[in-house]
Amino acid sequence: MNYEIVNLNQKIIVGVSAKTGNNDPEMQSKIGKLWQEFYMDGIANTVKNKVNEYSVGLYSDYTGDDYIITVGNEVAEPENSELTVKVIPAGKYAKFSVHGNMHSAVCKAWEEIWKLDLDRSFTGDFEEYLNSDMDNADIDIYVALK
Repeated sequence: MNYEIVNLNQKIIVGVSAKTGNNDPEMQSKIGKLWQEFYMDGIANTVKNKVNEYSVGLYSDYTGDDYIITVGNEVAEPENSELTVKVIPAGKYAKFSVHGNMHSAVCKAWEEIWKLDLDRSFTGDFEEYLNSDMDNADIDIYVALK
């Protein structure tokens, strides 16, 4: 799977979060529920100071096999005290660009990424959804590197 190495500035994400892990049998439903809450329940419309309209799925706070998943938007300054605020640290990332069905393209990409021998830092990996076309999505996946 092709990728490029990029250096990113710090990003602030505001949204909704849950704890899960790759071995959690409820992982898919927990993640799906967060996307449902964020969009269908209107939370996305309440996020203030958005940098852009891109959706972000952030994986952070890794402990063993568990992590926190946050679904949200990048903001210039967090003002939503009732929502989760997470920081994606500045640093070096492997950037993977995928296109296709939002769910299956991302799942397939992560399956391939997990097989790669990347020098991961586990400080914050994220998906940035560049459009909202469910079947023809453009998605950039960033994996934090040491």
